[in-house]
Amino acid sequence: MKLRNIFFLLSAYALTCFTACDSDDDISPAETGSIRIEFDARAGEEDLELNKNYVNASGETFSVTKLNYYISNIRLKTNSGNEYVVPQDSSYFLIMEEHDESQTIVINNVPAGDYNEITFIVGVDSLRSTMDISRRTGVLDPAQGHDGMYWVWNSGYIFFKMEGISPSAPGPENKFYYHIGGFGGYDAPTINNIREVTVGMGNMRAEVRAAKSPKVHLHADVLEFFKNPAIIQIAEHPMVMLSDYSTTVSGNYVNMFRFDHVHN
Repeated sequence: MKLRNIFFLLSAYALTCFTACDSDDDISPAETGSIRIEFDARAGEEDLELNKNYVNASGETFSVTKLNYYISNIRLKTNSGNEYVVPQDSSYFLIMEEHDESQTIVINNVPAGDYNEITFIVGVDSLRSTMDISRRTGVLDPAQGHDGMYWVWNSGYIFFKMEGISPSAPGPENKFYYHIGGFGGYDAPTINNIREVTVGMGNMRAEVRAAKSPKVHLHADVLEFFKNPAIIQIAEHPMVMLSDYSTTVSGNYVNMFRFDHVHN
């Protein structure tokens, strides 16, 4: 009985200590850390492979040859509802399926806390798009090319670019592409494809501390792109750029993203 009582007391003490040490209450207000967010392209339950054939919701066979998109204006929310807005100058990233290193973004100087929700824009906001070129550096510098993610003829960023091949696409090469931009200005004042995504982590959390840099793993599913909420048929819409149908496309690609897991 004595041994069992001692074991019980030690177990209770350990649980109490763990709970106290893991609480937001013990975080210093001045403590900061970093968080990493990985964008993993998928085709349903599979990792997306460029040039590999898949079948979309319309039964069309297709392969993706290019997948790029901008992520910007990131906000992080804690379990307790506190929100951290990433400073804008540090909040623009270009995800490129051809470049593995671009698929994990790092946000530094994040207030320590337990985060369970991420909000971001797919694209580039109108304010930054119209700023002086000196304020558009790094992945936003049009002079750097960045895989053709800027329309020189329309003075605007391509928010989302998917290119591929499908027997359903017309023409001898069976190519299709979706180059989606438009922030409601310039030559297309009625087209605004800036879309916001909020991804919750359920009962999981990313524990940001000075000595702990969690990694949040998000999926971007190309099969969802073709079906949610609208069914996009390559045969009917093989090439979409700055047209009315682009709003349907942007309404779908925001639903590509979902939370998978987090490494603390």
